[in-house]
Amino acid sequence: MRAAQPDQTDRSARLRAVRPVLWGALAALAAGAVLCVVGWYGVSGERFAERQLPYLASCTVPGAALIVAGAVLYAPGRSTLATARVEELYELLVTAGTPPATPERPAPVATSGDLLMMPGGTLWHRADCPLVAGKPEAVPADTHILATGDLSPCPICEPQPTPLTPSPER
Repeated sequence: MRAAQPDQTDRSARLRAVRPVLWGALAALAAGAVLCVVGWYGVSGERFAERQLPYLASCTVPGAALIVAGAVLYAPGRSTLATARVEELYELLVTAGTPPATPERPAPVATSGDLLMMPGGTLWHRADCPLVAGKPEAVPADTHILATGDLSPCPICEPQPTPLTPSPER
């Protein structure tokens, strides 16, 4: 945990360094907009061009320069702030830890070798399957029905068919 601490301090220092630049950029944009409005108002009140030039030189041109400077400062500051936030989220994701490894296939719920079926059902089960355990209407699975494929194996207890012994024919 101590190894991550200097990185956190590094990121915090970077964020603190970015915020004044963003505030400066916003101040430059606002001051530039105000100067442009004042210059426009002064120019619009004068009829002759020689009287409009002082407003252009003292308000409008510096205002436009401040708007450009503010935009230049604002764009990389926002991307630096976004980069710092992405790095912080990534570190949170990585330090959250990996989920515990799960086994490839969980052990079956039931392990009994006796096979049961429900009358009118479509599945055959192990005797200790939770779907048929304790139900008096469950009957032993008929090997001939299992051989015909009329019943499907239960997906919960995953019973394996017993090898059928062929009946002797005379």
